[in-house]
Amino acid sequence: MAATTTVTVPHMGGIKVGYRLSSPSGSIDKTKPTIVLINSMCTTVSLFDDQFSNEELTSAVNLLAIEPLGHGSTFALKRENFTYWDTAEMALQVMDALGVEKAFALGTSQGGWMVVRMALLAPERILGLLPLGTSMDSESAYSRTQGSWDPAAVLTPFLEKWSVSESTPDFVVDEQWRGMVTGLGFGAAPKPELLAFWDETLKQVYVGDEGRKKVRMALTNLLERDGLLLRLRHIRCPVYWLQGEQDPVFGVKLPAEHIKLFTSSPEATLTLVPGGGHFLNATSPREVQEALLRMVSKYSA
Repeated sequence: MAATTTVTVPHMGGIKVGYRLSSPSGSIDKTKPTIVLINSMCTTVSLFDDQFSNEELTSAVNLLAIEPLGHGSTFALKRENFTYWDTAEMALQVMDALGVEKAFALGTSQGGWMVVRMALLAPERILGLLPLGTSMDSESAYSRTQGSWDPAAVLTPFLEKWSVSESTPDFVVDEQWRGMVTGLGFGAAPKPELLAFWDETLKQVYVGDEGRKKVRMALTNLLERDGLLLRLRHIRCPVYWLQGEQDPVFGVKLPAEHIKLFTSSPEATLTLVPGGGHFLNATSPREVQEALLRMVSKYSA
């Protein structure tokens, strides 16, 4: 489900941001390092259920999951259009609001390029990056030659359908769309209860006229995003990139190229996870936990 706690930040004239904290007190434990978690396309903070339920992880760190613009309980109060840079600035302001000076940042799929943007905007605040199942390019023709998907061909008809001018109070996001999110994200044989959970979650988040506008803008951002390849040299924190060997969206060739572009990072590694799917923190939670704890142990200030 979507986040049940929100905080309002000033970016874009005001954004109500859905977030989830691992601390039972509902506030940051300043004796622990913090890891910001950014979810994948059309998911919510619930994508990180495995991480929040892991006592070894939550005893060592604060987990702060933040729902991007166009997702979950997050809602821009005054402006309809936004970009991934806006989500990055918004997430930094959530850190401000919750008293987090510095953090590590993990992002799954689209969350990967969002957390990299956070490190570009505020390099003094991001201690390390863990991109999962992602790419740092735009949806370029070159990416497709290296095994990446071609989203425009499949997804543009949805964008056109959702871009009507009249109000749509009875809108519920399409069943086909819901099936693509889970089918691409959770691997070859997800449990029926997992599929049912996310099917219901998407129906709850993307409902009514506001829900249509929310999913339309989320998709617009995906299709039209800018690449980061020429900016990666400016990242100065460590990068532990994990990619599933079975990732159907971005494959494994692009990450192998892109990790080499973090030339100013003190450490930039790519780990290919056997059997790992696209939403890697969900399909391979053990490997993700190990990488998280390894980075935090080595680079906590």
